[in-house]
Amino acid sequence: MIRGDAQGFRLLDVSDRGMMRSFWAFVWCLPAVFVSWIWLRSLLVQSMPPGTRLGGMFFVRVAMLEVLNWLLPIVFAALICLFMGIHRKFPAIVVTINWLAVPFAWIYGLLCLAMLLLPVLTPIIGLMQLMLLMALVFAVSRIMRMICGPQLLMTTALVLVLLVPNMILTGAMQRFLGIYPF
Repeated sequence: MIRGDAQGFRLLDVSDRGMMRSFWAFVWCLPAVFVSWIWLRSLLVQSMPPGTRLGGMFFVRVAMLEVLNWLLPIVFAALICLFMGIHRKFPAIVVTINWLAVPFAWIYGLLCLAMLLLPVLTPIIGLMQLMLLMALVFAVSRIMRMICGPQLLMTTALVLVLLVPNMILTGAMQRFLGIYPF
């Protein structure tokens, strides 16, 4: 689908039932996401005074943020689909975004694991994370263009509501929840 081949949609169930079932992608992402939580925890512990401990509430707070980051862009995409009259395309958007999250979560989790194990490579891995973000923007924009057609404004709006709220929300909510490492 990222290559522009519509045959990729044959592999996905883009019905309403398939849309609901696509939220199981979150379960497939959990091991990799948990590794990124451990990396975030290590960053937070490093920025705290020596002897400070983080309990289980840290993981509860990060889990709340993760769920919010997963669902809020989908709600925004639903509103755009409703306002632009493309509500029939909403299941395809949700299914593809949910399942696209799996490989990106695993790659990000592996990069976080590498930073945990090899902290000297953090600048290089940070650059790789930036490249991963650019690949995500590219993939989402290509898939949204396939779903919406050549309508640049609609594609751009969907890409923005699917990606930007996560970036804004993550920093703000990490500060609010007391899990911001810097």
